[in-house]
Amino acid sequence: MLPLQIHLTLPPWIGDVADESHAYVSDDERVGLAIALSRHNIESGHGGPFGAAVFNAEGRLISVGVNQVVPQTCSVAHAEMMAYMTAQQRLSTFRLNEQGGRYTLATSAQPCCQCYGATIWAGIDELLIGARSEDVEELTEFDEGPLPADWMGELERRGIAVRRDILRDQARSVLTAYGSSGAAY
Repeated sequence: MLPLQIHLTLPPWIGDVADESHAYVSDDERVGLAIALSRHNIESGHGGPFGAAVFNAEGRLISVGVNQVVPQTCSVAHAEMMAYMTAQQRLSTFRLNEQGGRYTLATSAQPCCQCYGATIWAGIDELLIGARSEDVEELTEFDEGPLPADWMGELERRGIAVRRDILRDQARSVLTAYGSSGAAY
């Protein structure tokens, strides 16, 4: 019989890093959380060096995600995808901003081609990025895949504001640590 459900989980330490009671009001705080998640994910051996978080307009944490591709044996279990899926489940909507309100995704590194596509449909209004895709490819063995030449413009034309290079050096340090470790998540 074919499986009738899919079950993905985040590591048990998530609550130790992500504080739901805290208002993450600045871009640095939001991307800082994504970077902390990515760092903890590799230090604990739970997956690759990527973290992401969804926030509402007041800076309240809605969901988080970390790379879980290898532990969950699922190629779509990227940090951004996990954050989107848990936010959508929590808010009971497939498009986060459908009921009004504004939502932000903060990510430790620029979304790959898969997560870029999901970003268009997820219903966010703002994308905050730490490291660039060229940082990911330079410092690790990950292939970020093809993006439109004007990927930022494409998002902005769809109403998604993009800001990048937020705490880029910190995000790069996590990628450097991962790349030099020889891990393969």
